[in-house]
Order: sequence, then structure tokens, then C-alpha cells
Amino acid sequence: MRYSAKQCNLERVLLAAAVPLYAASQRPFPLPLWRAFSTADAAASNDVTVERSLPERPAIVQMRAVKESAMAMGGPARIQKQHKSGKLTARERVQALLDENSFLEMGQLVQHRCRDFEMDKKQYPGDGVVTGSGLINGRPVFVFSQDFTVFGGSLSETHALKICKVLDKAMQVGAPVIGLNDSGGARIQEGVMSLAGYADVFQRNVLASGVVPQLSMIMGPCAGGAVYSPALTDFTFMVRGTSHMFVTGPDVVRSVTGETVTQEELGGADSHTTKSGVAHGAWNNELDALAALRQLFDYLPLSNREKAPQLLSLDPANRVTPSLDLVVPRDTNVAYDMHEVLEKVLDNGELFEIMSDYAKNIIVGFARMEGHTVGVVANQPMVQAGCLDIDASVKGARFVRFCDAFNIPLVTFVDVPGFLPGTGQEHGGIIRHGAKLLYAYAEATVPKVTVITRKAYGGAYDVMSSKHLRGDANFAWPTAEIAVMGAKGAVEILFRGKPASVIAEETRRYEERFANPYVAAGYGFVDDVILPRDTRARICKELRVLQTKALENPYKKHSNCPL
Repeated sequence: MRYSAKQCNLERVLLAAAVPLYAASQRPFPLPLWRAFSTADAAASNDVTVERSLPERPAIVQMRAVKESAMAMGGPARIQKQHKSGKLTARERVQALLDENSFLEMGQLVQHRCRDFEMDKKQYPGDGVVTGSGLINGRPVFVFSQDFTVFGGSLSETHALKICKVLDKAMQVGAPVIGLNDSGGARIQEGVMSLAGYADVFQRNVLASGVVPQLSMIMGPCAGGAVYSPALTDFTFMVRGTSHMFVTGPDVVRSVTGETVTQEELGGADSHTTKSGVAHGAWNNELDALAALRQLFDYLPLSNREKAPQLLSLDPANRVTPSLDLVVPRDTNVAYDMHEVLEKVLDNGELFEIMSDYAKNIIVGFARMEGHTVGVVANQPMVQAGCLDIDASVKGARFVRFCDAFNIPLVTFVDVPGFLPGTGQEHGGIIRHGAKLLYAYAEATVPKVTVITRKAYGGAYDVMSSKHLRGDANFAWPTAEIAVMGAKGAVEILFRGKPASVIAEETRRYEERFANPYVAAGYGFVDDVILPRDTRARICKELRVLQTKALENPYKKHSNCPL
């Protein structure tokens, strides 16, 4: 039997403790055990002596040299250039993202196969992408990190093959994938082989969708066909000032349209988080961005077959918050911040908001209730009175479908006066886009708890996780108004042409009759009218009951969501 040096040290400690015990008992010490310790000590000592005295075999020397070349990436000059531009290297990013010493690299020695344009004379082990698996807070994850110091991180046939292997393995074992993108695009020297590589990655992204969470962090350029892999993943994030995404760059835009635009204006983080909605969030530097990825990862399950991790919560489930009774203003035309409601209901008031700078009239993000992950969707009265528009509908629908795919319960807070009117919305397709949010809620089979805080008007009432869309627990505050439309608008239609005194009287009567939650409660469309202060306790209780909920949609090859 052979023992390592570490084992020998442990056995010395055990031996030192054992000798006095045997002496006190006056029993003979077991010599075979003593000899085993002595033999192990001698073996460890001999191994060290041999290691110091003998030269390494040529094969081992060669292996060390090849691996050192891979670790050197594009060389000191290119690494220094990467640092000067405010960016970490591919390996530094992996180290910052994963738990210490947890990274297991795959394909470290892979090299490209191109022989054209003297590419056979330019070989870098790893071929511009670092791939492997590791841990984030002790939970497994697969990762690929493109290396801009090697051929500008451009994608070759073998570069794509490495990413595909990561995605394949992630699906096989059931663990999320995080892609750290920093690439100049397709490797021109390889022509169609590079394009085929992109398509292979895209196919894996689609197959993995809804199986394991896929997260993308853009940490440099991402142009042309390269943008579509992040677009196919669940969440895409960026770093302000150093990351850019666009299908065609500023030079092409200028040559085709005559428009002069910078990279930042065309595809910077602010453009994609506030205007296009392509990116779901952005941070000011890479370390903050990677820390945020770790934080988001903790909310997510490993796969569609696993539950999201439950964390210890010191926030009492039955906590009563009297100040919630005063959040909604008496004047229904006065706005209030829905964030205040969320902070007073969620565990420790914490919400990891998704797309916080885009379509601000709706709030979506991850939070916890009793330590369990929930997806939060809430209208925001501070922006456009909380109306649903095209952007808000798409933002909400995408988030709801993610939560449903990964078995994350949905908690919805409603204060919506309807869909935003206007020719811009109608011509932009608000009917089609609004249907996406309706479809997402109707299709979802996860536990769904809804709280109507104030307005729930018209079709928007139906869309926002109503009882009619298989809502499991639907509650209303006493301030809730559930109606086809607001009293003023309804009366002006019903009593068009009547004197002002009649309009005023009928408005008062309409408010008494419809501007409350009790009609809906009478029909069973609202399960209960609750005090705002009790909202947290009631949601926690309902989610506890719904943990074993089982609901399946009719068999189908796939649904046909309005796109």
C-alpha cells in the first residue's frame, strides 16, 4: 500500500495519539500498523528524493512546454494591450467568475486546421477560446471565454467545435452555460467553415433552450453572425464602454446609408439596454459584471429537471408591514413607485431586476420568498401610468416564458389602466405583441400568484395573470379597481351628450358600483380581498401550498406563440 505525503502527515498525528493509549492499556502495540506507517514515511521520503535527483523525461518536458504555450494565450504584448483597453483576459475572466481552483479546462491543446494564407505557421493552443466547467458557490456550471489576444477571438471551425462540446456536455449533465463573448467575428481565412461553425453553435443554443439556463456576457466586440448566439440565449448582458453588438458595423452603415455613427452609438451597452432591448443589463466594469452573473446564477436552477436553490431566509414569512396600507394614493390619478411595494414584500427587499433600463412601465426580475426563487412581474405606475405597450409586453412575455421553462413560480403585481393608445402603438403591432404576454401567462403551468393593488382595466386585466388564465391565487387590495375602463371614460361614453351634472352623478355611481374589487370577488375571479400589510404572509402561504402543483398542457409538438 502506498501513501501520499499528506496521508503520512495525518497518520503521524494518529500514531502520536495512539501510542500513549496503548501504553496505558498495557497492550502490545500492533507492529504491522507501525511498519505500515514507517513504510509510508520512507516511501514518501524516497519519492521526494527521486523527484529532486532525476531529470524530467523528454515527454514530460514537452507536455509542460505545450501547456505553458496555451496559458500564454496571444503573448505578453497582446495581453498588455487587452489590459490597457480596460479588459481582462479570457482566463482572468474565468478565474473571476468561478469559485477558486474549481475550473476544469476542456480542449486546452486544440489547434485550428486551416492551411490557407500561411495560417499553418500561426498556431496557438486553445484556438482563441477557453472552455470547461467549474463551480459558482459550489454549484456546477459550464463556461466558454473567447480570447481576443488570439486572432482577435475570431471563430474558426475548431473554436466553434469547442463551444459545441461545452453546450453538448452541459445538456447531458444538466448544468447552465455561461458564454463570455469577446470576438472579432468569423475567421475570414477559413471562409465557409467558420460560417458552418456559427450555425453549429446556433443549433446547440436552440436545442439547449429550456433545458439548461444559458447566460451571455458581451465583454468586447460581437459583430455579424456572432450576435445571434447571445440573442438565442436566455439573458444577455454587457459592459459599458468596452462591449459592442451589431450586425453591421459603423463603416458598413456609412457606406450603405450615408449615416455616420460611432460603435458606441450603434451597438454600445446603453443603446441595447435602453433602446433595442437586446441586452438585459449592463455594468460599468468587468469585475462588477462577473459578480452580477454569480449573483444571478444563485437564483436559477441547474436545469429544467432541478429546483432552484433554496437559501436560508431570516426574513419572517408572516412579517406584517403596516406601511403598505398607505402606499396607494387616495387619488387614483396620482402615481406611486411599485418598487416600494416589492421591497416591503420580498425577502429582505431584494430584487435582481432584469432589463431595468428598458420598458420601465413594467418591472421583471428574480427574488425570493421564504428563501425560494420566484419570478416577479409588476406594472410600474410611475412610468406611463403602468400602461402596457409593445416593449413592456415583449419584455414581460420573454421573462414569464423563462420562468415557466425552469419551474420558477410567478408573483404578479397589477396596476394597469390598459394598453397604451395611439397610432404608433397600433401600427407597431400592439395587438400582436400584447398577445405575447397573454400567451405566456396562459401557457405557464408554474404556480401563479397575483395581487391587484389598484387599477386592472380592460383587456390588460385579463392579460396580467388573471384567474381566467389559470391563475392559482388571485388577490386584491381594498384599493383595487377592476373594470372595463376608468369611471370617467366609461361614463362619458355611456352618457355622451348629457349635462355635466348628470356626468358627475353617474361617475360617482359608476365608481361605487365598479371601482372596487368586490364585484370580481363575488364572481370568484378574485380569491380574497386582503389588507396590503398582509401581502407577504399571504403570498408565502399560497406558494407553500402550490409547491406540489401538477398541471400539464395538451400534447403538442410545440406551441405557436405570436412572434
